[in-house]
Amino acid sequence: MNANDGQSRGRLPNKVAVITGGGSGIGRASALAFARQGARIVLVDRDADALSSAADAVRAAGSEVLTLAGDVGDEATVTMHAEAALARFGRIDILLAAAGWSTGTSVLDTTLDQWDAVLRTNLTGTFLWSRAVLRAMRESGGGSIILVGSQLAIAGGRANAAYLSTKGAIGSLARSMALDHAADSIRVNVLVPGAIDTPLLQTAFRRRADPDAARAASVARHPLGRLGLPEEVAQAAVFLASDESSFTTGSCLMVDGGWLAA
Repeated sequence: MNANDGQSRGRLPNKVAVITGGGSGIGRASALAFARQGARIVLVDRDADALSSAADAVRAAGSEVLTLAGDVGDEATVTMHAEAALARFGRIDILLAAAGWSTGTSVLDTTLDQWDAVLRTNLTGTFLWSRAVLRAMRESGGGSIILVGSQLAIAGGRANAAYLSTKGAIGSLARSMALDHAADSIRVNVLVPGAIDTPLLQTAFRRRADPDAARAASVARHPLGRLGLPEEVAQAAVFLASDESSFTTGSCLMVDGGWLAA
């Protein structure tokens, strides 16, 4: 398929979508889902090899893609990357801030370096990229910003203090931006996944004394009786990115297998 064949079709025709954490997990799955719906993709990740692999998959899905390797928590890098995206495509219509990190430690066991590393990726990176695209979206007449929260930030969870803190803050940041920029036709919403079978979750299981038992306990916590798939979260992201959610802003969309209902 030619890279432009799908651009005039689908639910995101000719939209330009920036996806942080786009090399793996929810970010990569969303990039592919967006591409299949006609969007052009900007992939951001600090893992250059993962970026390359994801970009190949996006091209195979029929979309044009720009890859940007670097730290989402570094202001100068984000500014440079946002400028590169605008130079390539002329606009930014969608941001999915999916880059994430965790240490799997309680407050007593978390060093300041660990705390700073989690906040830098999860919260500062989300803030910096949101600020960068807000300016571009306001100039072009609107857009959709999708942040990634966590069911644990609502329900609570053990031994993940820094991660849960950032995910709780992301919900508040989204509501603030949604109100501040509603008049600019910029919508801001939060995806709230349950336990999704991603490399980040697999790393979390490996930290436990019995990874298989940890995985089984997580599965059992979901009324649907399984972990979620990145592709399932990606479909929710497509909805929030598209005009189908045109009256939705400042909201949390649960994709949690029933975790929060239990």
